[in-house]
Amino acid sequence: MRWRALLFLPGLLSGVLLSAQSRAVTGSPVTEAEVQRVHKAAFLIDSHNDVPYYTVQGRDIAAAAGAGAAAGAAAPSGAPHTTLAELKAGGVGGLFFSIWVAKDFVQGNRSANRALQLIDSVRHDVVEKHPADFMLAGSVADIEEARKQGKIAALMGIEGGHAIEDSLRVLGAFYDLGVRYMTLTHTNTNNWADSSGDIARPDLKNAVKHHNGLTPFGKDVVREMNRIGMMVDISHVSDKTFWDALEASKAPIFASHSDSRALANAPRNMTDEMIVALAKKGGVVDINFNCGFLSQRYRDEVAAKSAETAARLKQAMADTLDKGHGSMGELETDQLEGKIIAELGVKPATIADVVAHIDRIRKIAGIDAIGIGTDYNGVECVPQGLEDVSKLPNLTRALLEKGYTADDIHKIYSGNFLRVMRAVEVTAGK
Repeated sequence: MRWRALLFLPGLLSGVLLSAQSRAVTGSPVTEAEVQRVHKAAFLIDSHNDVPYYTVQGRDIAAAAGAGAAAGAAAPSGAPHTTLAELKAGGVGGLFFSIWVAKDFVQGNRSANRALQLIDSVRHDVVEKHPADFMLAGSVADIEEARKQGKIAALMGIEGGHAIEDSLRVLGAFYDLGVRYMTLTHTNTNNWADSSGDIARPDLKNAVKHHNGLTPFGKDVVREMNRIGMMVDISHVSDKTFWDALEASKAPIFASHSDSRALANAPRNMTDEMIVALAKKGGVVDINFNCGFLSQRYRDEVAAKSAETAARLKQAMADTLDKGHGSMGELETDQLEGKIIAELGVKPATIADVVAHIDRIRKIAGIDAIGIGTDYNGVECVPQGLEDVSKLPNLTRALLEKGYTADDIHKIYSGNFLRVMRAVEVTAGK
């Protein structure tokens, strides 16, 4: 749930640059052919997708949306936003598979175990099972090679610093297995970093031990990530943790799936001051497609219906238990809540909301500070027109119609992020 050098030959973009850059910023429509040319040349890398939650349950990423698990496997829950066919239709060139470790795994010290299961699923259930379509990537050079081969670069990022179980050696082991970024916290404060998910909640203020940002060990984690070449991701962290991480890191840091707090007042989003500071250090904010982080209108309408939503959710969860299906996980609960909210008449965010966040960041921090981190499969509501990864060319169309050039879109879709990744690689070992 960041970041001016182009990584590929200038000739790759020359044809589309002349077309898109010559159009005035008028909001004029563009042809489908132009959308496809620009989209393909921009080489989109999504820095956050939670589909491993489904593949680890037995779902084949090549199965059609809504299909069940492979024969003999447990039936996976939910309807993912991501299949192989949809990735190809959406022109996705690189995907960070999220190694999301829910906070419940902290109980019983099961966090590292859960991370290993998800990593294994990416490596074997996705890449090894579909070698003609995916290539495991651990560097900018690997991503470039995957592109040459016409494959999707498969990368991994851990979501939730509790996954390392307070061990720098475990952190290093995850790197050796292919993990290339770690989100310092998820929604829970861990033993060394405060999260935005509980620090702003009065009901948890006294129940959770907070640290005023990063502890000394937390700063050691950031420095070790620098040393081994793992990107520092500050989505989900508290504001103070963000500032501490920015100061502690020698390499640029980034937000793998965050938005602008000026447009949607969610603690998960970043203030203008934070975005500008991140950009000054070479970092990037990757835009999250969660309706609740994109649209203040959506947030306000959800808040107005919160009591009715809670009552319906409680009853639906009780019905599930009565039918013998067992308790729901965090993601299933979120998805059920999103379904109830939609049934209550709350309209989702739109592509215009996504573009508004891109506009905001460009205005205050520049075009070099924007990336894409959809959070597909990890959210309960996505924007109209961006219902799954196959719809990503719709965003390209919206950006072109708003006046963004092909060069701008290339930077947003991959150029900025790859610049950050390369800088982290250069810093490693120093």
